Amino acid sequence: MTKPLGVILAGGLATRMGGGDKGLLQIGGQSLLTHVIKRLTPQVDGLALNANGDPERFTDLNLPILPDTIEGFAGPLAGVLAGLDWAAEHGADSIVTAAADTPFFPRDLVTRLARAAEGQKHPLVLATTPRTGDEMLKSGGGKRINRHPTFGLWPVALRDDLRDALNDGLRKVVLWTDKHDGREALFDAEPFDPFFNVNTPDDLARAEKLLEQA
Repeated sequence: MTKPLGVILAGGLATRMGGGDKGLLQIGGQSLLTHVIKRLTPQVDGLALNANGDPERFTDLNLPILPDTIEGFAGPLAGVLAGLDWAAEHGADSIVTAAADTPFFPRDLVTRLARAAEGQKHPLVLATTPRTGDEMLKSGGGKRINRHPTFGLWPVALRDDLRDALNDGLRKVVLWTDKHDGREALFDAEPFDPFFNVNTPDDLARAEKLLEQA
């Protein structure tokens, strides 16, 4: 497959950071969004940002801004749908999504998601990492992996199915991907989970320290 288009998901409410745009918080003198853009741009054929509210606050990024088309902050799947609709307008077959608050995701994310999708009629893959340490005790039906639903490969061909599911009230990503026999791409979680995301002020401080390793 050719490179997919990329969509950065920044449509959340950031309640644990007191609201606002987590992607505009800084580490190493640059915003989290800037770090995400630098990682994703070489991996895709074009890039857009899914964000709600006034798009002017992202003018400096020089990216298309894609608001949710499902009302009421319907979660990551609404951002995926906005990205799929945008990709359809550009004649693309698929998108890869990344979260705006996750600056250290793998530099081979797209390649490995695409590899995991080989043989699928509609490429649909979520990134995963193994559970380690205390995470093994978390809920999750005994699963030994963490699925990262904001990091995935999504087919444009299923966008209308996704739209119908969202309009019917579906919000949980894995319920929809499992319905369509979605696959998983496993990434290493050492020396730290590359899908570590910034949810709290403590996370931001940790991200600053991790920047030297990433």
